[in-house]
Amino acid sequence: MTKKIQLSISGMHCASCATILTKALQKIEGVQEATVNFSTERAAVEYDPVKATVPQFLNAIASKGYKAAISEGGVQAKDREEKRRQNEIALTRELLLIGFFFSFPTFLISMVFMKIGIEIPYADYIIWILATPVQFYAGWQFYRGTWHSLRNKTASMDTLIAIGTSASYFYSVYVILFQPELGQYFEVGAVLITFVLLGKYLEAVAKGKTSAAIKKIMGLQAKTATVIRHGKQEEIPIEHVVVGDIVVVKPGHKIPVDGIIVEGHSSVDESMVTGESIPVEKKKGDSVIGATINKTGSFKFKATKVGAHTTLAQIIQLIEEAQGKKAPIQRFADMVSAYFVPIVIIISILTFLFWYFVAGESFAFALIASVSVLVIACPCALGLATPTAIMVGTGKGAEKGILIKGGDALEAAHKIKSVIFDKTGTITNGKPIVTEIIPLGKTTEKQFLQLAASIEQNSEHPLAEAIVNYSKKKNISLEKSSHFYAIPGYGITARINATEYLFGNLKLMNKKKIETKAVVKNVEALQEEGKTVMLLSDKKQVMGLIAVADTIRETAPKAVQKLHRMGIEVYMITGDNEKTGKAIAKQAGITNVFAEVLPDQKAAYVRKLQKKGKVAMVGDGINDAPAIAQANIGIAMGSGTDIAMETGNIVLMRNDPLDVAKAIRLSKMTMTKIKQNMFWALFYNVLGIPIAAGILYPFTGWLLSPMIAGGAMALSSLSVVSNSLLLKMKRL
Repeated sequence: MTKKIQLSISGMHCASCATILTKALQKIEGVQEATVNFSTERAAVEYDPVKATVPQFLNAIASKGYKAAISEGGVQAKDREEKRRQNEIALTRELLLIGFFFSFPTFLISMVFMKIGIEIPYADYIIWILATPVQFYAGWQFYRGTWHSLRNKTASMDTLIAIGTSASYFYSVYVILFQPELGQYFEVGAVLITFVLLGKYLEAVAKGKTSAAIKKIMGLQAKTATVIRHGKQEEIPIEHVVVGDIVVVKPGHKIPVDGIIVEGHSSVDESMVTGESIPVEKKKGDSVIGATINKTGSFKFKATKVGAHTTLAQIIQLIEEAQGKKAPIQRFADMVSAYFVPIVIIISILTFLFWYFVAGESFAFALIASVSVLVIACPCALGLATPTAIMVGTGKGAEKGILIKGGDALEAAHKIKSVIFDKTGTITNGKPIVTEIIPLGKTTEKQFLQLAASIEQNSEHPLAEAIVNYSKKKNISLEKSSHFYAIPGYGITARINATEYLFGNLKLMNKKKIETKAVVKNVEALQEEGKTVMLLSDKKQVMGLIAVADTIRETAPKAVQKLHRMGIEVYMITGDNEKTGKAIAKQAGITNVFAEVLPDQKAAYVRKLQKKGKVAMVGDGINDAPAIAQANIGIAMGSGTDIAMETGNIVLMRNDPLDVAKAIRLSKMTMTKIKQNMFWALFYNVLGIPIAAGILYPFTGWLLSPMIAGGAMALSSLSVVSNSLLLKMKRL
């Protein structure tokens, strides 16, 4: 039995830090899967509790020079985490302002005043004094990050910044003290550190925006609950509600936790869970979901799930796990980043050696080219390319009631070639309703319905329930029945006012020798439409018939059309007979039908289709579990309770088949963003390194300044995050 845990991590500086920590966690015996996400500052660890413990994970992270804590659930924990993130943003902003305050005059004196002939006494020493706090206070984090990397026998973005700026700083110190005629380059390091801090600040703010979906959902939760204790109503913090408490909800108030109504009725706005704007009618025995809004009536309900077990808490956990899981494409970025930094350092050294020893340029020229290579090559944008897009994609999905369980699911969904829908509860509503009432002879429709419902009122069969519920809607009062007797596979017999009635299928009528020639055509026509037909008769003749059907969802035909337009084959699988299955499929626009399939056989049909390409299985997550598990992407239909939270890769909270197409479209859009991000990050580095190394200098006389390289690097990271955020603007 494996366990999952989320850890919040502080002290990470770039994507390389996440790679270091992922490797450290994966080395621990008993850890089956570990991913560290730089964007969310979280680690998700799946482990065997017999072989591995949480203190081991915390110690492994601490040994690499970072801090970690168990990520708690609940609003307070999220508030603390948000406060920590805001503190980090504030600290970065403070360092940025210090960097700007000291580097701007440094730049003015070196690059403006000196160029236009304005002489300032002791200018070099003033610049030295101004550059020093930027180098060693504002830029201290880069030295700390480099030290962590060296301890872990690796290199990171911090390594590139620390080496590059230190080279220009200490070279300038040497020049001022021993060879002032060569000219110092203090402004290079100072301005570069300020640019990098600007990039980090903008990145931190943007990363905060990508997690807006979780913050938005967290904010929906009620802060207090009114419970009945010792016979009195008492308002208590939501954290103090326990399972079994009777909770009172008044009109306009939020429902604090999950539960079942025990008294009263109302309509409830469940849009935060399902995305459906129309309020849902609730009565005694119905379940309610925490954080949804009570609209009209007041009611009491019994708390069944509290704290981390509520639907809201599960949704938040699901989103956080999804944002922490890496897409397979991210492994490519991690691999590139791991090899990239050492290669860049070698290129930087070779650049210096070439210009100084081979080309015969000055030491300062060779140093500037070398530093520019280090700075422009920072792979930060590459590290952000995938996680930021996944965060925005999963967040956007959650806002639309589409919960995607991780980057791997998000990536796989865009490759789907076939979608298999289960019939009952997926293509159909899952609840049979009366569709036709055909009385014969002098019997009116109302009289016929009264008789049928009176006979069926003692039955627990779903079809009987549909007829009784229909009669209630029509406000028809029922008569007392007696001598109720069920005949399995045929129907029932019962007496009303001393008259014995038969109510069942054609087989029952034939068995009891009741003439059915007048209705056979009607029965067959209705059965062709996938409906179940029941006939009512007394001892002499058939009095009429009622057709009951599990109707298809309104959006099912449109969902099938959308999938077809996307080039995806659509199938329906059902345990029903072929005639009924095909009738329902025809209404939905599906031509491929697998009928009379037992639940344990469904997985075999998925395997069969997988030979042609990737397959998505859409079901209710319970009897379809083997097929959902077998499919490349399991999509579970759910009404926002815990039905399929653990079953599918994707959970559709609105129970809407249209969301299947939306989920696949979201996957395609997110993958497009990831590919765009990775292309530009790699293109930027591949193009930037040779320019920084001076490849254009022999032809144009132009050499890239490290300051410009630093600014370009900061903009590169920002452009990747901004491109990911553009996903929010897309329509599903």
